Amino acid sequence: MASAMDQLAPGSRVAIIRLRSMGDCVLTTPAIHLLKKHRPDLRIGVVVDDRFRDVYTGNPDVDELFAPSRSVLIGWRPRLVLNLHGGTRSAWMTALSLAPLRAGFAHFAMQSLYNVRIPRAQQILGEERTVHTAEHVASAMFHLGVPRTEIPRARLSADRLEQHAPYCVIHPQATAAEKIWPAERFLALAGAIRGDLGLEPVFLGANDAELVPFEAFRRLSGAPLKEAMSWIQGASLFVGNDSGPAHVAAAFGRPGVVLFGGSDPVVWAPWQCPQLRQIVRTPVDRIPVDEVLEVLHAQYAAREVRP
Repeated sequence: MASAMDQLAPGSRVAIIRLRSMGDCVLTTPAIHLLKKHRPDLRIGVVVDDRFRDVYTGNPDVDELFAPSRSVLIGWRPRLVLNLHGGTRSAWMTALSLAPLRAGFAHFAMQSLYNVRIPRAQQILGEERTVHTAEHVASAMFHLGVPRTEIPRARLSADRLEQHAPYCVIHPQATAAEKIWPAERFLALAGAIRGDLGLEPVFLGANDAELVPFEAFRRLSGAPLKEAMSWIQGASLFVGNDSGPAHVAAAFGRPGVVLFGGSDPVVWAPWQCPQLRQIVRTPVDRIPVDEVLEVLHAQYAAREVRP
């Protein structure tokens, strides 16, 4: 049977639905790059919530961005819609697109809406192991007919900041309490980063309330995503809990540390960024400040020899 790629005429439109969240959106970009590299003639559109739109803004692999609605894709007339989100809303967007090819993973609900059902990543990759999120998404492309190859680092675009003294971005929040390292340890670490490494700690958070404990340091509270990405791109080091900003840091190749406690690092580790080290303990508050600081010293000292 012909693959989906074989059924796409030159210049066909392909819509990818990935509504949220930051980490998931970032980790779709390696797969999108594989698709565009294999078929540069295709026009690729991404349906994404406005909050995460800037993950894809400026990405040369993405030709169009769409805010989600049930009828958003009808006028664009995609030949293939690939649903990477899996919820009810994204399923209806897929169906109402009227695309001849409608692809989604076989474990998604509303299977009757899809005529291209993507099996488990392990089956596609031929390996019965836990797979990383980036591998899971890329496996969909391989099933659709993109030749299997190494999965690259995530691809993001951000504006360069004006010249700043060297700084370290610290992201002390996460989506679940069990992922959050204690605030007093972030405070102790920030003091050591300033005193030992000579870097300005810059705390990044979604709102003022999240950053109240860190008022002694510079805070970026509620910064637009594009601005936050620029700050991460320009950082000498990054430190944070397992969260979306950590995946942004990995995409930009920033050295530093990601702290894991309540999630599986095999699935959510920084992708293709060995200089962004993981420290894993359960619970996360078992990670001592001294261990994090030791890794940061080594990462900062080694920064000159990295690409």
